[in-house]
Amino acid sequence: MTTYQRDVTTLEPAWPFAGREDELELVRRSLTGGRRGMVVTGPAGCGKTRLVTEAVRGTDCARAAGTPESRSIPFAAFAHLLPEPVTLHRAVHLLAGARTLLVDDAHLLDDASAALVHQLAVDGRVRLLVVARDGSRTPGAVSRLWTGELLPRLTLERLPEEETARLLTAGAGPLDPLTGRRLRDLARGDLRLLRDLLAAVRTRLTPVPGTGERAWRGPVPLTPAVREHTAPVLGRACPRQRETLDRLAFAEPLPGDPDGLDLDALEALESDGLVAVDDRGAVRLAHPLYGPVLRAAAGRLRARRLARTPQEHASALDAERAELARRIARDDVRQTPTPVGEWLVAEGGPLPGGYAAVRARYARLRGEVREAAAWAREGLRGDPEHTACRAELARACDPSGGRGGLDPTLAVPADPYDAVRLGAPEKVIDRLSGVFARHADALARADGPALDEVAGELERRGFTLFAAEAHAQAVGAHRDPRAARRSRARAVALARRCQGARTPALAGLALGELTARQRQIVTLAAAGLSNRQIAERLTLSIRTVGNHLYGAYARLGTGDRAALPWLTDAPEAQPA
Repeated sequence: MTTYQRDVTTLEPAWPFAGREDELELVRRSLTGGRRGMVVTGPAGCGKTRLVTEAVRGTDCARAAGTPESRSIPFAAFAHLLPEPVTLHRAVHLLAGARTLLVDDAHLLDDASAALVHQLAVDGRVRLLVVARDGSRTPGAVSRLWTGELLPRLTLERLPEEETARLLTAGAGPLDPLTGRRLRDLARGDLRLLRDLLAAVRTRLTPVPGTGERAWRGPVPLTPAVREHTAPVLGRACPRQRETLDRLAFAEPLPGDPDGLDLDALEALESDGLVAVDDRGAVRLAHPLYGPVLRAAAGRLRARRLARTPQEHASALDAERAELARRIARDDVRQTPTPVGEWLVAEGGPLPGGYAAVRARYARLRGEVREAAAWAREGLRGDPEHTACRAELARACDPSGGRGGLDPTLAVPADPYDAVRLGAPEKVIDRLSGVFARHADALARADGPALDEVAGELERRGFTLFAAEAHAQAVGAHRDPRAARRSRARAVALARRCQGARTPALAGLALGELTARQRQIVTLAAAGLSNRQIAERLTLSIRTVGNHLYGAYARLGTGDRAALPWLTDAPEAQPA
């Protein structure tokens, strides 16, 4: 039987593959030697199909898929591979000649197809790649593939933010950080929706002067995929519930008992998972995509009736700015909602310089240096001479803060805490308080455990970059090599979230513990090469490359390939 070969040509993907290199290697390895395949599960849109498609690219592979419409038709998923109506026994015999069989959307298989997949796994002559969605009703014959230990199971999580950003760059080139965050928030981990949104806004991207990036501002396009994801709100038939949804879209968050809000409608919407109520009683739409889509779908008259007045916008922005300033004063910069400011920026509205400057400072303190620069630019777009925005932009774009190669032994920075970050805590320890004073004290005493403890407190307060630096300083202070490796791993993980910030403390995350061959392989892996590509370049076996990487991970205290760029790049800049 050779009919299974004809499906190979359908596996060529159009979306660039980025991230999940380690998972890709696991799936490929499951199809080699005496192994019998793998089950890949995860939430909708997390990239399961894309991963297995990449794994079987260029191989002799048959493909089948379940569909909702065919769940009542026996062997429907395999109709193109089976030349005639067959019994289960005959189907197993016919398909056992395939080398590899990829079964997508296995949670949608009809019972006969599910039983066939299970029997093929029991038979063991064909390698199986089975893809199923978490949270869906799955036929028992499919779920028993992993619960019965017939095949190993790989569970995919949502693609991390850093990897999603790489995917966006691969698909559209450098995007300004506010655009990237907006796309990620709207898609909420669904890579299919992300791809659809990016394709729809690609022609609307405009250059950001002086950055090489492009930005998207304006309403969300109502593509078929967007309408499908927002059908629960766009198709709401009850007039009172739709009015409540529209009111939230133009003025969220709302207090729990605002004047004129239909509480019965609100309770029904909450029961259906379309709105969420926080601990303070504020009401918001449950998905970030709902508000923009409801606003885009509203007619001009309806939008004019529901939209905030300029005075209400100004009042809401003042409230957000005041809350950000209070948090900065309390040394607490954890993520907090700023829906009005983000809405105005996303849809291209003017942003007051005073709000933009505080929002930029808040982002910078969180370690989001590129976002800080973007917020400052938004303020300067309306007021090019705004002093605070210009200062925040300068500091976000120049990690040295204009100090160049300041020697911490010769001068004290304007911000006393910068001296701690530069490694000279004794100069400013009496000028600091709270967690920053504890950081200075721990560094002055070269107390590794205390530095790690301070780093944990900084992270809890939202100071991601400062926490990364404290962990990095702890690496050299620890006497226990294992503790030093743990500190290094944590520093790397946090530094990856800081949007390219480079500081002296992070420069200590070097590769000095590795052998020459390990450094060579790690450097290539950090540049984005797969194990297979590294093996071809260095004339090594893939297994040898994997062994060297495993040894390097153990010495560096990380098992995360995406962390390697932080370890291979020795920055020279000063604190952001």
